[in-house]
Amino acid sequence: MRAHAAAPSTAPGRSRWHHRVRHSLGLRLIGLFLVLACAISAVFVFGMQRAFTMGWRDVVKPLVSDYVDRLAVDIGSPPEVAKARALVERLPLSIEITGPVVQWRSAPPRPGLVEAHPHDLLLRQTADGHTIRIGLDAQGWMERPRMIGWITLTVLLLLTAAAWKLAHLLFGPLKEIGAGVERFGRGDFSQPIALHRRDELGELAGQVNTMAADLSGMLDAKRALLLAISHELRSPLTRARLNAELVPEGAERDALLRDLAEMRDLITSLLESERLAQPHAALQREPVDLQAVLDSLLTEPQAPFAGRAVRVSLPEGLPAAEADRTRLALLLRNLIDNALRHGADAAQPPELTARWADGQLTLSVRDHGPGVPKDDLARLAEPFFRVDAARQRATGGVGLGLYLCRLVAQAHGGTLRFEAAEPGLRAVVSLPWGRTSRPSPG
Repeated sequence: MRAHAAAPSTAPGRSRWHHRVRHSLGLRLIGLFLVLACAISAVFVFGMQRAFTMGWRDVVKPLVSDYVDRLAVDIGSPPEVAKARALVERLPLSIEITGPVVQWRSAPPRPGLVEAHPHDLLLRQTADGHTIRIGLDAQGWMERPRMIGWITLTVLLLLTAAAWKLAHLLFGPLKEIGAGVERFGRGDFSQPIALHRRDELGELAGQVNTMAADLSGMLDAKRALLLAISHELRSPLTRARLNAELVPEGAERDALLRDLAEMRDLITSLLESERLAQPHAALQREPVDLQAVLDSLLTEPQAPFAGRAVRVSLPEGLPAAEADRTRLALLLRNLIDNALRHGADAAQPPELTARWADGQLTLSVRDHGPGVPKDDLARLAEPFFRVDAARQRATGGVGLGLYLCRLVAQAHGGTLRFEAAEPGLRAVVSLPWGRTSRPSPG
């Protein structure tokens, strides 16, 4: 049971590490360096070992055989223990003598001792029937390569750490470039990417800054043109409305006035959206009571939705908050209007609920209409976007209402998202809400 319980906790860690290795170019380069270093070292060591082994075997073998013959002659026949002991004290050897007269061994077997075997170069037979086994004390020879191996491993780890640091320095600007691209993608062109390098990454950062400056100029030109057109259209639109008032009453006059009112709303929404889209939207903050704002929309005699069925549920003790009352009313009016229009044929009326906790207000406006496809939820707050199945021109609106809602929420430091309510659509607004609540800078 414990093994099964521990598996889920270790799997995410392995998954995160696997994702980090696949995502990090520096880690992959270090891994490539290590694999190449190990492969080159293995090929070099193997090749040199084979070269020296095959080259020196024929040279060393007769020398070793002659030297062992001389040692056997020094020990004598029959073997003399005193001479054998003197050789052991003077040389890194062990000697074992077995035979009909002498039975002697210099030392018991121990690690690192290379002893003779039958038909070995280190085995000799004397004329009187004794066998002399000579062993090489390789302990000292083994310790030195082991020490060299540990030193080599330490140096390799230090070189790997240095390579990792160098790779981190080389690819460090990628994080700044990524953060800059993310800012530019959000429409924030106020802070260009810092240029610290003169290599390819520095050139890439400069090119991204140039692209961002061009995009910012294009967007500014588009906004300027849109504002200029909107301002210029107000005067002829006002004259057209005055002239329309002179048309005799009838269906044609009503249709003309509706079209002119739609054009007026479009121009007003365009101007308001451009004001709110600025990095520092000018909000007229004052203490705002959410219940009073909803009353001005739903229950007061001149309210735009007076007499319309909307279920409202607010938490008790909800305090007033520093907010722009006009923009907050615009947000609620557009969300309620959207729910009423697209849930007009539903069996249940739209619902507006609110939750308040830890200085955060969450408003939810839901209708029980046909809803929208899930693939279109992320695009609902885009300007002039309509879902073909549910948002035709006949349903009213100019395609800027939800876009304005998102801008109002962002200007107050909040967010707006849409969820499929099944049936219907749910718009969720999160706002900082308290007597001294203000959005954090940036």
